[in-house]
Amino acid sequence: MPPPLVMLDTVDLPTDAVEVGRIADGWGVKGWFKVIAHSAEPDALFSAKRWYLQPSERGAKNFDGTLLLKVRESKAHSGSLVACAHGVDDRTTADALRGARVFLPRTSFPTPSLDEYYWVDLIGLNVVNRDGVALGVVQDLLSTGPQTVLVLSATEADKTVERMIPFVSAYVDAVDLPGRRITVDWQPDY
Repeated sequence: MPPPLVMLDTVDLPTDAVEVGRIADGWGVKGWFKVIAHSAEPDALFSAKRWYLQPSERGAKNFDGTLLLKVRESKAHSGSLVACAHGVDDRTTADALRGARVFLPRTSFPTPSLDEYYWVDLIGLNVVNRDGVALGVVQDLLSTGPQTVLVLSATEADKTVERMIPFVSAYVDAVDLPGRRITVDWQPDY
């Protein structure tokens, strides 16, 4: 009997690929599988029909390299996401995907609305205040429930400084993605 993932194509990972989730487990007997999305709003997973899989960084590895998963259908189910794909036709094959990391090309993400941003687009942007003082570079974002917080890193006097700024209109004046810059109403000593 051939290995369960022999029907999937091995491909190169797109240069603009972003990790958006991982496959948790098989679901049902017809090859569906559960996906744990890295976002509370996994619109990109729902809209993309080509997912790129890489093996888990730890645990059992059922494949090497990058596999192309041609998604037939994906949907929300009981607070999670489930999907089925061509070449994954039974529970055994779906279980072989367990732990796989799911990547999508950034170009396949739905276009955000005005004043909405993907976190991945904000990471690495320089943050300056209204006076032009550099406050740091966005290293991460945290969801604190009612708001998102920018986590900045800066070097001052040979020491790494971390700042946290709420990503809300009261403090964020402008986001310039092409210019790789966020302007905020914030002082270095806050």
